[in-house]
Amino acid sequence: MAAQFGRRLRRGATTTAVAAAAVAALSASQAPAAPLAGSTAGGDPAAAGTTPSGDSAATGNSPYHTDLPPLTTPNKPGSSVNLPVTGSAEAGIPATILAAYKKAEQDLASTDAACRLPWQLLAAIGKVESGQARGGKVDDNGTTFSPILGPALNGQGFALIRDSDGGAYDGDSTHDRAVGPMQFIPQTWATWGQDGNGDGRKDPNNIYDAALAAGRYLCAGTRDLGTAADLDGAVLSYNRSREYLRTVRSWFDFYQRGTHEVPDGTGVLPAGPGSGSSGPSPVPSPTPPSGGGATPSPDPTPPKPPAKPPVKPPTTPPTKPPTTPPTKPPTTPPAPSETFGGIENAGTGTLSATAGEAFAERVRVRAKNTAGAPLAKISVTFAITGDTDARFAGGRTTVTLSTGADGTATAPVLTAGEKTGGFKVTAVAGTAKPRTLTYAAAVTARQADALSRTDDKALSAVAGTEFADTVEVRATYKGTGLADTAVTATMITEGDEPAENDKGPYFEDAAGEPVRTLTGLRTGADGVLKLPKIFADGAAGTYTLRLTTASGVTLDVELTVEAAPAA
Repeated sequence: MAAQFGRRLRRGATTTAVAAAAVAALSASQAPAAPLAGSTAGGDPAAAGTTPSGDSAATGNSPYHTDLPPLTTPNKPGSSVNLPVTGSAEAGIPATILAAYKKAEQDLASTDAACRLPWQLLAAIGKVESGQARGGKVDDNGTTFSPILGPALNGQGFALIRDSDGGAYDGDSTHDRAVGPMQFIPQTWATWGQDGNGDGRKDPNNIYDAALAAGRYLCAGTRDLGTAADLDGAVLSYNRSREYLRTVRSWFDFYQRGTHEVPDGTGVLPAGPGSGSSGPSPVPSPTPPSGGGATPSPDPTPPKPPAKPPVKPPTTPPTKPPTTPPTKPPTTPPAPSETFGGIENAGTGTLSATAGEAFAERVRVRAKNTAGAPLAKISVTFAITGDTDARFAGGRTTVTLSTGADGTATAPVLTAGEKTGGFKVTAVAGTAKPRTLTYAAAVTARQADALSRTDDKALSAVAGTEFADTVEVRATYKGTGLADTAVTATMITEGDEPAENDKGPYFEDAAGEPVRTLTGLRTGADGVLKLPKIFADGAAGTYTLRLTTASGVTLDVELTVEAAPAA
């Protein structure tokens, strides 16, 4: 056994050297190699040949494909990352696989925008984990035609992870195996599994589900994948190997320079060893990848040299390796049940109220963990912003509360002031990377709900004269006089569809001409409106004056015209 591990160490060192040379070659070909946060000249921080803890990575540190991108990059730096269906074969990503990565990016952008997950990172991980689901061999729903399973994690060259799912995902009731296009071990999938295609199932062999789960796993905690340190930490949490990080980084930089879509099932398959056997007992590769816990080969014959000549080393003397010790791998991300993931609307309806009154709706939010479940004891600050005198109970414009056991926090009752118009209420949760929800609110002016006469005198006049008494009305809102209420007065005909009457009582305009409709009338400070004088023409009878407010309240006033006495 010792001799076997010795061979594995030598092979691992060789693979590391080749990977480092390839990365250098990428740089020489103007491929942008983003710096590795805390990278060193050596390999994995842990001693080579040790078995990582099974629960320390999403994949259980299963083996992966070690192929590196071609030295010719898909496109020049700074150009489009969405090329047409042209370019090198290695830059082609199967259509359904590419769609799943981009959908996961969009989902994370809407639920955890601060993470800044790029879909090219998912593509890079999918490439080294399963060769983009074996070149895109998936059905129309994104599920692989046969399960993609890694070797049994039985401690024989791999991590030792005993069965955690009764074989439900991996078909192995003794030990766990990495499963699916993104190679999740069952115990990790049980926590992070997602339903990315909306079919009601969380299937690790479905690329939509697996890509979204990988995205959420990479965004765990408060990671910002737009920074090198957080991106490196996220990749190392997936598989705790510096060589794995360099390999993923190489494909990530490659895909950022340009990709194109190819039909499902036609993607380039990796030539190097890795996971992804379709059966329960994968055959060990004669050249197992280092850093991924691959099974040692029983063949003592050293690996064949690469087909292509090695890249010529630079003529300048190598720089002295840093004296600082290599950085330790990041700690395991907090469990999603304990990690704040964001907030969502918890059923708040339309926020609208009449001036001076309380809003019927209260702002309500729900805090979620990174798995999307309710999260208690999260501080939420509600604030009123905008040109308004609306206030929370107690006259406050801000209030801070904590979410309850169901993850919800409800703002105090909101009361409208006298200023009408729109404003906003914001809810902010989280400290390191706050999440904000914004609600639109509006205050409307009071409108008359009643219109009545201030007296009950009968109104009559003799034909050809004016009415002795003036019509006086009062507009009210909830029993209180309402100032500045617009009122229209119209002499109307009888019937189901009244119109302006062309005979009977009338008003006079400024020129003394008869008019039977007056607009622009408004109540005074006490809500009272006194109409101008009303005149009677020569037609005797009973007539109706209709008063209508802007809010649609009406009042009909009866006017009687008596015949003139005989001469």
